Amino acid sequence: MSNIGKGYLEERKKVESGKRYSLGEAVALAVETARAKFDETADVAIKLGVNPKHADQMIRGSVVLPNGLGKSVRVLAFAKGDKEREALDAGADFVGSDDLIEKIKGGWLEFDRVVATPDMMGSVGKIGKILGPRGLMPNPKVGTVTFDVKNAVEELKAGKVEFRVEKAGIIHSPVGKVSFGADKLMENIIALVESIMKLKPASSKGTYLKAISLSATMGPGVKIDPLDVRNILKAG
Repeated sequence: MSNIGKGYLEERKKVESGKRYSLGEAVALAVETARAKFDETADVAIKLGVNPKHADQMIRGSVVLPNGLGKSVRVLAFAKGDKEREALDAGADFVGSDDLIEKIKGGWLEFDRVVATPDMMGSVGKIGKILGPRGLMPNPKVGTVTFDVKNAVEELKAGKVEFRVEKAGIIHSPVGKVSFGADKLMENIIALVESIMKLKPASSKGTYLKAISLSATMGPGVKIDPLDVRNILKAG
């Protein structure tokens, strides 16, 4: 453990304390300071000028990252009849209805994301206490409760991420793997921030995009200048 600590401290020295880097500089630095032997995940933390205690300021949504997440996503679909075949053809790993619900009740959770057709939600609700705390419950607000099963499954397999603001007004989200390189990570971050910006509530006063931090799994956090990101979005 001491070697890990020393290594982290060495990488931390490369990040100037208190400095807000441009997006390009921050991504390059996050990639440079990733030192683990495995392919680390790049994560962002975005501080918003909202109060999640107010229902109209509860920011929640999803976005398909242009370069995906760099990992295989196991998708489970609750569907019947033609929609069951549609889900399988779209690449769903597990498809079923009451049979899968019973399996999950028994403790099986070998999947990463869940899609359901609206007519299945009455049954899916029976396992809400299992799926909900794990962030697996299908939700129409993020497109995982829909009759368009094909599109929902394909998006999840392609790297669609869901995001939700936490009590402190912060959104945490993965944006890919360090091995993607700076350009692809930048594209993913821009897509995520753009999606979040579109959800700005009318009741949010003052600065909406307050702070952004980027880090690899085992690396130090790198602060990004929100103004630079806003300028990139405007230019785009």
